[in-house]
This record gives sequence, structure tokens and C-alpha cells, in this order.
Amino acid sequence: MKLNKNLICFTGGGTGGHIYPGLAVADELKALAAENNKELKIYWIGCSKGMDRNIVEKACGPDGKPTADKFFGIPSGKLRRYFSLKNFSDLFRIAGGFFTAFHILLKQKPSVLFSKGGFVSVPPCLAAHLLHIPVYTHECDFTLGLANRINFKSADCMFVSYDETKNKLNSSEQKKVIVTGNPVRPVFYKTNAEKGLEFLGLAERKKYSEKKPILLVLGGSSGARQINELVYENIDFLCNNFIVVHQTGLVNADDNRSASLAEKHKDSYKPYNFIYKEMPDVVAAADVILSRAGANSIWEAAVLLKPMILVPLCGSGTRGDQVDNAEFFRSRGAAEVLLGKQADSEHLIAALSQMLDDSKRTSYSEALKKLTGNEPPAHKIAKILFEKINTAQGENL
Repeated sequence: MKLNKNLICFTGGGTGGHIYPGLAVADELKALAAENNKELKIYWIGCSKGMDRNIVEKACGPDGKPTADKFFGIPSGKLRRYFSLKNFSDLFRIAGGFFTAFHILLKQKPSVLFSKGGFVSVPPCLAAHLLHIPVYTHECDFTLGLANRINFKSADCMFVSYDETKNKLNSSEQKKVIVTGNPVRPVFYKTNAEKGLEFLGLAERKKYSEKKPILLVLGGSSGARQINELVYENIDFLCNNFIVVHQTGLVNADDNRSASLAEKHKDSYKPYNFIYKEMPDVVAAADVILSRAGANSIWEAAVLLKPMILVPLCGSGTRGDQVDNAEFFRSRGAAEVLLGKQADSEHLIAALSQMLDDSKRTSYSEALKKLTGNEPPAHKIAKILFEKINTAQGENL
């Protein structure tokens, strides 16, 4: 089968964490293609239900043009490590996803399939492998998720964010692993803190709060009830010492409570359900980040050298990836972590009190600079994929 040298397919979805890093790589690929006067199209295979289509089709690169040229939705079933009756019905969805992906890839013949993980990515990776389409995948967390464990068997190469992730694999597996860091959208490298302040209504903030740093509170698009409650319980301390920008989430928000606190604390408390396109500039404007420890949130703050206090999701409902992410950044002197029972008011106030010291915040920023390096991970990955596309030109695979 002769592959289309001007087309690369991406797959991944289910959450923004499996989509946004892929979009970052896609943007870098298109930029490389433009620099080399090469026409390149990006197609995306995602879940036919949920947020995937909406995120991908709305995404635009730095040039303002759509990142993906076309979106294909396929059935998707969840892969569970535990017994559930849904496992049986989801087997049919997974099978449907495989045959749909196989048909799409057979017809489009992309030169490469790049996977960002998530349950929806498993059928396309297997289909591409059977069609002899090169498969590249990326794992953003410390440990491989179940989907990427399966995809790794079909992959020609896996990119990972940490040296430690590669070192945990056996010697034969390590040969097809490259450490790149976690891809972050190009827009995070072109932020404007002044625009962030303007969006927040804080362009003139020095007039009334010259010594107050900005604390940005994040819990993901749905919000994090645990973090929200910590903010509400300590609102007086927070607003006395910080200007609090609080993304409460689209699901776990208490709008009435937030509105009441915003009225009480005026310019020191600014709640938002969700911040989308303005988020990169808002992060740039912040002095401290209080957040969950999802890979994307951490790396987006890290490339902007923002000190972080991380409250990782932990317990029986998670595989512990956020704990691993948080502990890595803490071990490098780049973040404070409130883990388990330590995620309480006492430890939060202690951690934030340290962040009031300018020199302390600077030390965290310097540690982050060492971790993030000079070349964006998305650019590293895009260069490797672009080289693969070029070398595959004219090949019958």
C-alpha cells in the first residue's frame, strides 16, 4: 500500500489531556511543513461521542487557521482493569471502533499515525499496525496508562515525558522509546501577561494591591470539589494575601457561594467557571498556581516557570499518575505537594505563606527552567515525525 506523504493522522481523546498535547504537536508539524514549502494535512480520529470533536474542530494554530483539517468519529469502549458488566457491551464498541478505524486508514493511507492515548486510540493503533502504517505514541504520565501499554505493542516508537518512565522498561522496550517531555500548545510559548491582567480586570491592580501576588486556582475543566472547598474554607487568608483567580469548573462549582464571596472580597476574589482561550495569558499573569497534578496542567505552568502547589488526585479511583507527577516536580524543587491527609487548611496556608516570599518563588522558577529546557517537547516530536514523513515518500509499505 502506497502511503499518502502529505497526510498524517492523529488519534486520542476522551479527555482534554489526550487531545491538547496532540494538537500542540500538530501545530508544530504544520509550522515545519510551511517552513519547508510542503503541503501537509492533519486528520484526527477521535470518539464519536463526548468532547473530542468539539475540541479538535475548534482548535486553531498560532496562524489562526484550524489545526486539524478533518475529524473522524469512531465508536469507543472503555478498557477497565476491574470486573464490570459494561466490559461486555464495550467489547462490541471497541470492535466497532477497530473496523471503522481500519476503513478510515485504508482509505486515507496516512504516512504516520500519531497517538496521544486514551481508550479511543487503541483500535486505530492496532488497525494502523496491521496496515503497515508507522505508529508513534506519547505517554505524558510517569507510568504507562492501560491504553498506551496496549498501543506500545503496535508502535514503532513511543515518546515519554520522563527519563524515569523509560528506565522502568526492559532493555528491548527502551530501544523504541525517546524522552521528549510533555507537549504544550505553542500558544503557551507566546503568552502576554498584560492581556491576562486585562482579561481579569486587573490591568490597574498595582494601584490598589501593589504587594499582592496573583494566585490562580485550577481543578480542570470540570473543577475539583476538594480544591474548591479548600479555597472557600480559607478565603479570608487567601484574599488578605493574594488576588485569587478561581476556576471553579463546569461541574463541581457552587456558583451562589462564589458570587457571594466575590461580592464580599471585591477585587481580591475572581471566580470563573471555565477559562478557555484566555488561559495561557492568565497563567502568564499569575504568580502562583494551586492545581491538581494532571500532566498537562503541570507542564503548561512549568513552561511559564510558575511556582506550583499541587493537590494530586489520589485514592482508589485513580491509578496514581497524578501523585507520581506531583512527586517528581517536588523532588526537583519545582513545586509543593499536598498529598492525601495533608490537603487541609493547615498545610495549604503553610505552603502559600512560603509563596509570599519573592525569593522563594524565584527559586521554584529556576528549578522549573532546568526541567523544561530550551526546546519545546512538541517541536522535538514534530521534527521526528516530519523526518519520518519525508523518508517515507514514495515507499510502498
